[in-house]
Amino acid sequence: MKQVLTIVVKLQPSPEQVAFLEATLQAFADACNYVNENTDPKLTNKIAIQSLVYQTIKKKFNLVANMAVRACARVAANRKVAKLKGKPVKRFAPSSMDCDKDLFRFREQDWTVSLATVHGRERIELKSGNYQRGKLKGRNPTSAQLCKHRDGQFYLHIQIKDEAPDSSVKDLVIGIDLGRRDIAVTSEGKKWDGLHIQSVRDKFYQVRASLQKKASKGTRTTRRRCREVLKRLSGRERRYQQWLNHNISKSVVRRAVEYSASIAIEDLTGIRERTNEQPRSKTERRRSNSWAFYQLRMFIEYKALGAGVQVIPISPRYTSQMCHNCLHIHPVKGKSYRSGKTFRCGHCGWHGDADFNGANNIALVGLSINQPGGTGLSCKLSRTIKYVQRSTERSRRSLSLFDD
Repeated sequence: MKQVLTIVVKLQPSPEQVAFLEATLQAFADACNYVNENTDPKLTNKIAIQSLVYQTIKKKFNLVANMAVRACARVAANRKVAKLKGKPVKRFAPSSMDCDKDLFRFREQDWTVSLATVHGRERIELKSGNYQRGKLKGRNPTSAQLCKHRDGQFYLHIQIKDEAPDSSVKDLVIGIDLGRRDIAVTSEGKKWDGLHIQSVRDKFYQVRASLQKKASKGTRTTRRRCREVLKRLSGRERRYQQWLNHNISKSVVRRAVEYSASIAIEDLTGIRERTNEQPRSKTERRRSNSWAFYQLRMFIEYKALGAGVQVIPISPRYTSQMCHNCLHIHPVKGKSYRSGKTFRCGHCGWHGDADFNGANNIALVGLSINQPGGTGLSCKLSRTIKYVQRSTERSRRSLSLFDD
């Protein structure tokens, strides 16, 4: 399997080149909107769409050949995603453009890129750090995306492809229980406290609420200054959460490599929809909806793929209710041995951290995938095992989509 890694590099265009890039992004977005509005919405094949509007958008929006092709391909891809979600395609904004090997070329000698624009080809300098230079050294990337971020700066998202090592079946599985109180707890007892990130989020929320209130009711100078501060703070909370998830995922995968183990992780798909149906306070709803559990899972999966570590998604069913020591669940329906962060088994007497118990149950289910019938799990978990097998296959298919 091939793994695609995206390297984000900042561009340093001249004022004249900035105008060229903005005109190119605007023309590309206009072409995408024209294609979406003037072709059958049910048509999702990029070749079929291209045969209908290729010549028109190329002349109408002054696009080079490959830009017109990429515009048709983007509309087709967005329609497929919208169809899966049951929603219409949104209007395209002039914020990004897909580039192939003919629209951009990377030159390592002077760390510049040659980009095709509606006003001709421009050579633009890259502002790259040690990480970007290390990843791009000796590479000849053939795909990228020109983006204009919210800060008004232009960036190039360069994709590089590597052959991922084969992930063989292991006899040891590390289970990971995800949560808000503790962001992640492993079956080895390693945990990452979530109270600090929660306090950071609460602080950012209070600052934003205060500034937004002043920006709407203060004097003209106060409103302007508040908007400037809000713009400066924009994305800081997201970057902090991303940094934290990168560190957690790196530590988990490194541990799995050291022990030659697979990783079993909870599949919490749809948990926000289920929890939002329950009556909760506004604060709890905000905290739950800002929980970046899916990002952490994606970070673990792509790092594990590059390290040759198998990742097994596990249904969370029964993992918080069952005792990992004796595999018993409370006999009374609706009741549980778990109380908050404490788990006390009424059958064997084991007691300890509830998330640690859940992580060990996740590891047991993950081991049953690698060694069917060899862990002594209750037959009541057979449905969970079948669910995991289907989820694993879906995960493999979704990762293979990056190659397209």
